[in-house]
Parts: sequence; C-alpha cells; structure tokens
Amino acid sequence: MARRAGVPVRTVRFYCDEGVLTSVRSAGGHRRFERSAVERLTLVRRLRTLGLGLSAIVAVLDGERSVAEAAAAERAALDVSLAALAWRRASLRAIETASAEERAARLELLAAVSDGRAARGALEAFWSRAFAPAVPTDGLAMFLTVGVPAPPPDPTPEQVVAYAVLVDVVSEPLLRHQAFTRPRADGVAAYQNTLLRGEIGVLCDAVRAGARPGDLLDAYVAVHADAQGASDTPSFRRALARTAALDRSAGMHRYWRHVRDVTGERLTVGEAHCSLLDALGRCATGGSPPASPV
Repeated sequence: MARRAGVPVRTVRFYCDEGVLTSVRSAGGHRRFERSAVERLTLVRRLRTLGLGLSAIVAVLDGERSVAEAAAAERAALDVSLAALAWRRASLRAIETASAEERAARLELLAAVSDGRAARGALEAFWSRAFAPAVPTDGLAMFLTVGVPAPPPDPTPEQVVAYAVLVDVVSEPLLRHQAFTRPRADGVAAYQNTLLRGEIGVLCDAVRAGARPGDLLDAYVAVHADAQGASDTPSFRRALARTAALDRSAGMHRYWRHVRDVTGERLTVGEAHCSLLDALGRCATGGSPPASPV
C-alpha cells in the first residue's frame, strides 16, 4: 500500500489510525486494503500538498464537500491570512519610516490595531451602539458602508496609520461618553434617522461636487424640519445644532478626515456632512456659514 501510493509506511498507519483509511487484519495481523484505498490515499496526498487540513479532506472523501468547494474554502482562509500579513507588513513599515520624534506615539497607536478585521469590528461596534436603538438595522447597515471602510487588502503604511487613528478616535473616553449617554429623546432619534434619508445624501453629494455648504443650509434644515413635522425657525436651528453636537465635534471631523485617507476619496460623505453642520452651527450662533467645504 505504501509503495503503490508513494508514501512511508508510517503515513499509511497514521491515516488508518485517524480513520481516513479502513483496513481489515489478516490471520497474521497484517493490514489488508481494498484496491480503492490507493486512489483514496493518493487524493489525500494531493489535497494535503495544497494545504488542506485533515477535517476538510475527510469531508471530501465522505462526499460532504466537493474538491472545488474544499479548495474555495481553503483559498478564502488563505486570503484572510494574507490580508493579516499585509497589515502587519504595512504596520512595521510605518514604524520603520517614522521620524525619531513620532516613532513612540506611532508605535502606541499601531499596537492597539494589530489586525485589520478586529479594527473594523471595533468601529462597527462603536457606531452600532451610538445609533442604537433609534436607527433600524437596514439603516445602520447603509451607514456602515460609508462610515466604516473595509481595510484595504494590501494597505500602505499611511492607510494603516489612518485606520488606527479611526479606532483611536472612537476609543476616546469623552467621545464615547457623549455618544453612548446622550438622551434617546425623540429629537435624537429623528435626527439620526433623518441622516439616512436620501435627501441628505443628495445634499452631501452636492457638497462633494463643489457646492458651498452655506448655500445648501436651508435645504438641509428643511429636510430635518420635514422629518420632525416642524418649521424652519431660529429656535429649531439652534435645537438641531445642539442635537448634532457630537457630529460637529473635533473628534468626528478628525474621524472623517482619516476615512478619506483610508479610501482615497477627494472628500468623504462624512466630511461633506460635517461642513453642512459647521454652516448650521455658525448660523445658529449668529455667525456666517463657512465659505467652502472643510
């Protein structure tokens, strides 16, 4: 059996002990195999050469999974491993190329984000909690597509640093306190749900295309007023600005700026929204709106 399959005898014994191969004992105690066992062992060898684990191979042998399905699963697992290695390589490069003055701070920043998938999970967990329970699941999923970029499969050092900054922003105790403890009043729920309405997206796209936020402010406030069954008055604008205080904060400006560094966009939807909120804040406090997008 070993000679026909081209493997050591101990390999045959191992697969017998693991239940991959079946045999019967002769009167003299020797293992005896069906002829089909040679083909079975040959397939095992070939799949092992490709890196498949024993459990996956047994599933193929037992007909629970095709060879193509097993190969696809192994390839997907390999993609995950390669992405993790690419993230580590970019992180090491980011430390290597940092100046002596910034190296310690960068090391601390990147040490907290050693894995891209875990980093993305941390961002999704933050936003899920910040929006819950006001926003429906489908609305939250829509927001996460723009608010939590997927880690690049082969990131640059700059992208890894930017992604680490995103995690750093949402890990800041004061910002988390503001996000998680603000009252879940009707006004907050209405504001959060209105952000996901198509009209807000259209206005943000207009800002991204070069429109002045101040010129779009009336339309922006009108969408919120309509969603809440209210009128666009100075007091409504002041209340809306207070409700949006977290989204107008320096931390959120920093967050969306680094989303751009990850995605490579000229201006993110979040930055466009922040510029509209800046215009709202200036108007609500009696100032003039900013002249151009942030």
